[in-house]
Amino acid sequence: MDKRPLGRLLAAIALGTLFATTAWASGGGEGGAGLGSELALYWGIPFVGILLSIALFPLLAPRFWHHHFGKVSAFWALALAVPFLVAYRGEALHQIIEIYLADYVPFIILLWSLYTVAGGILVTGSLAGTPLVNLLLLVVGTAIASWVGTTGAAMLLIRPFLRANTWRKRRTYQVVFFIFLVCNVGGALTPLGDPPLFLGFLHGVPFFWTFKILPPMLLVSAVLLTVFFLMDWYYYRKEEGRPPAPDGSKLRIEGGHNLLFLAGVVAGVLLSGVLHTRLGTVNLLGVTLSVAGVGRDVLLVAMGILSLRTTRRAIRERNEFTWFPIVEVAYLFAGIFVTMIPVLEILKAGTQGHMAFLIEAVKEPLHYFWVTGGLSSFLDNAPTYLVFLNTALGNFFPGVPERQAILNLIQHQQVYLEAVAAGAVFMGANTYIGNAPNFMVRSIAEEAGVEMPSFFGYILKYSLVFLVPTFVLVTLVFFR
Repeated sequence: MDKRPLGRLLAAIALGTLFATTAWASGGGEGGAGLGSELALYWGIPFVGILLSIALFPLLAPRFWHHHFGKVSAFWALALAVPFLVAYRGEALHQIIEIYLADYVPFIILLWSLYTVAGGILVTGSLAGTPLVNLLLLVVGTAIASWVGTTGAAMLLIRPFLRANTWRKRRTYQVVFFIFLVCNVGGALTPLGDPPLFLGFLHGVPFFWTFKILPPMLLVSAVLLTVFFLMDWYYYRKEEGRPPAPDGSKLRIEGGHNLLFLAGVVAGVLLSGVLHTRLGTVNLLGVTLSVAGVGRDVLLVAMGILSLRTTRRAIRERNEFTWFPIVEVAYLFAGIFVTMIPVLEILKAGTQGHMAFLIEAVKEPLHYFWVTGGLSSFLDNAPTYLVFLNTALGNFFPGVPERQAILNLIQHQQVYLEAVAAGAVFMGANTYIGNAPNFMVRSIAEEAGVEMPSFFGYILKYSLVFLVPTFVLVTLVFFR
């Protein structure tokens, strides 16, 4: 394995922290209250720019993109950060530092640890990519995503899924449905499954309340699995070749001790939520971080390092493990996180911001489902979930302390919370950037030789065709 990409990943995190530190040192660290009400919509141009770059460069200039996507991401990050700092100085500074220290670094650490640990688990044996086997793999992935996280389930199963289908000619739709189900829909049942639900848990939503989303999750899963099975059966019958004959070898897991490290990652995430308010906070560069969160990140890094130290190199090589997918995610999301600051701040300003027209239009459960979901397709779904959770709390229980207001919402207007949660989780599948594992699975599939659709191709050929009609059905059944 080439170690240079790992060095680049660490350099990306270090540069992000250095950038934040330098900015803090030069401008102070006052809070950012009220900033969202001042920002005009044009501050979202760099965010649109980086999205268009991700969409168009791989189509128009693939070689340039492959070698320089990190520089493009840095360009858009600076296109936002420089004028932002000039215009708003301390307030802008605080927002940049905060999004790197409180959101980006924990986000990358979680992805890195899951990617590293899962990459040390090799599933071998006679696993032929027949429609029934593929359906079974998707069912298993969807079922475990709520317990090991969508990223954990995706990293655990995507390589066996790809290897089982190596002999198939048409594999693009298979990976896309893997993204739909394992990387997104499957994470709807517990706060461990998807970041917005974990954020809701930290703010007072009971851990097992998310089981209320089980009915819409079952409906979405049933529709998508049925469509996938029919498509896979159709294309399977058109294949010229046949699946490799079974060689008699049984399914085996090599590097199985990494399952313990995977359990350690899950336990760390869960404990950080349970101990979030009990262990106090620490202030770093003007950003308040929970001690439990810092401890979780240390534990996750330890799990990843232990996996690297205790897993034979040959297992990772046979697993076709490389650092490129996680490095690509780290570079691109470093730009995405900083450029989406103004958009999130405007949304947080509610009716006092320049998206008041959108906030004021959200009245019914179906509005919460579609607006939360639509924005979660392009923004970080965790803060988007929080914005519309607070919008519902403000509409129904103004002035009530947050935790009590959430309990009141669950008791009297539960369907609104269900709509927000389902929209944030399900519609992360609409785009490659809707949820972090989407991008990583796409990158791993491309490394394995699967021709994946472009950013817009994914939306036009798959999301609009398969997901949107399914979400309309969910709306008619649950959120009218």
